[in-house]
Amino acid sequence: MAIPRLTDQPGAIALAAQIRAGELSPREAVEAAIARIEDRDMPIDAVVVCDFERARTAAEALDGQVPGDDRPLFGVPMTIKESFDIAGLPTCWGHERFADNIARRDSFVVERLKAAGAIFLGKTNVPPDLADWQSRNPVYGRTRNPHDTARTPGGSSGGAAAAVASGMVPCEYGSDIGGSIRVPAHFCGVWGHKASWGLVPMRGHAHPMLGQDARAEVALGVAGPIARNAEDLALLLRLTATMPLPEQVRPLAGCRMLLVADYPGSPVDDAVRGPVEAAADALEGAGVQVARSSDLLPDLAAQQRSYMKMLNIALARGMPGPDGKRASASDWFDLLDAQARCEEAWRALFEVYDFVLAPPAPVLALPHGEGRVFDGKLAINGREEDAGAALAWAGLATFPNLPSTVLPVGESQGLPCGMQVVGPRWHDLGCIAAARAIGDVLHG
Repeated sequence: MAIPRLTDQPGAIALAAQIRAGELSPREAVEAAIARIEDRDMPIDAVVVCDFERARTAAEALDGQVPGDDRPLFGVPMTIKESFDIAGLPTCWGHERFADNIARRDSFVVERLKAAGAIFLGKTNVPPDLADWQSRNPVYGRTRNPHDTARTPGGSSGGAAAAVASGMVPCEYGSDIGGSIRVPAHFCGVWGHKASWGLVPMRGHAHPMLGQDARAEVALGVAGPIARNAEDLALLLRLTATMPLPEQVRPLAGCRMLLVADYPGSPVDDAVRGPVEAAADALEGAGVQVARSSDLLPDLAAQQRSYMKMLNIALARGMPGPDGKRASASDWFDLLDAQARCEEAWRALFEVYDFVLAPPAPVLALPHGEGRVFDGKLAINGREEDAGAALAWAGLATFPNLPSTVLPVGESQGLPCGMQVVGPRWHDLGCIAAARAIGDVLHG
């Protein structure tokens, strides 16, 4: 099934190769990206903090240099999610009262990518507190899906996915705790990777109300790359990972996969189920063993309850929840015990299956709304369903701290549809490689 495309611009690795070959200079690559942003971003509003002059200066400093192997992104222009600090630029997480919060130093991810030769043009839009599947806030306005500007690109890394999908930049970096990388990738028809928890340090990705020296590591929260192909995802992840990762890749035909297309309490719309199940059918035709059910799956309803409790406590940092109650230390340790049991169940499952396939979300890109998606209803197969329950598909990999790669697998109703490939913890590169092989089967 074809995937709607918006751009034929090269990805990060391909662009870096052009620069190395002398086909264009870093300054020319930066100027071309700035021109694309200026030409394409008015109706999309993805790149909301521009840093063009410093980018030009950085590019001029690289012109004439011969890059070594330690700078695989030499001269490659990119943007990054607004929630990551870049020294000298604001980090407000969508709040007017923090619009003048200027970062004093770069986040860990920005440091690593700059060291690899990347040039940052600016930052991309998010919802307030990174807490919606839309990317709209009172500081920077509303980001629109480049496939259909009447719809959201997702959130909270919605500006990031929209910038990549529209060809403004070849790659991005986002964060994910409730599908914030995977849902925008799904909505915008690009590739995204939610890393194993603890793989990529989150220093310089803290809510501004906590101060710039706050510890940024949050239970469940991770960082990860967004790109237009699997090779770029793998490179960006290697550049930012802080531990060696298994590189072995099994031939796809020898893999055993489990398709999870049903989740208790979170039905999937046929517009998503159709492309995901068609992808599973195509994999079977290519010799992959795809099971549709397994007794090894943990109790998904219980997993979702624990995930939502831990998510709400982590985001509130122990402050009272919507019910006015404050979680106790015993509550938190009980959740850690539940998470450990859940992780063990998934470990046992991955002794039988190499990967789990699942929808990233139960719906395609949503029409714009004024309130948060999670506070309302979703139309799924003609019925109104609780939107908060849709987070189950994010929690599938988030609660047990697993890696998950989203790739585009088709389209419905003129919109892209993605599928997530979940694997064992720390097998992030295996997930990306499997997603790449699946993409090759589906699209040649």
